[in-house]
Amino acid sequence: MFNSNTVSLAALRLVAFSVILWLSDWAVAGGGVMLRDDACIIKIGFYEAHFTAYQPNTSGDTEFCEDLPDTGDTTFVLDYLHGSLKEVPVDFRIIRDATELGQFVRWEDVQALQDLDGVTVFYRPAGIESRGSYRVEYEFLEKGDYVGIVSAGHPTSDKQYTAVFPFSVGRIAYPFWVLYLLVAGLFVYLIRYAYESMSAGKTTD
Repeated sequence: MFNSNTVSLAALRLVAFSVILWLSDWAVAGGGVMLRDDACIIKIGFYEAHFTAYQPNTSGDTEFCEDLPDTGDTTFVLDYLHGSLKEVPVDFRIIRDATELGQFVRWEDVQALQDLDGVTVFYRPAGIESRGSYRVEYEFLEKGDYVGIVSAGHPTSDKQYTAVFPFSVGRIAYPFWVLYLLVAGLFVYLIRYAYESMSAGKTTD
């Protein structure tokens, strides 16, 4: 037989789990770049590649995964982790973030833009990099919010896979995973506090 304390604790756990799942879904939807084992990984459908950005004139060999601190010359490098990527055409586009969704932009939001070419600041047509390393160089002239878009074909069909990754130039914003950890930590604390309070109540009774 369940008592009110058990039901309340179960309800708290359910709410916490639901919120964490919701945040996780936003985090995944927010972009194709994620941190794994201290390395930046971009997921393009079932493909994966190491993702690194450099600003050699201002930051030397410092590697960036998301936001870029300065304008100026920037190099993006994708080192393929999936062998099939060496055999399929890959293109790379950078647009100004006309969606105004920031970290939560999805490919569907980009597709909904009426004039994609009008907000595009850089585009490299699809090409095959059989060496397994894809390199793009671009000079950012303006600070602001941008969205990177990487598309890759399927080795045996006409299917196309796309990854989007929002980033800012000229300022370092807190990445979404920081918010995720803070909220997740808060819910863990609340559950623990509620459990300890309920346990204390039982002891008193």
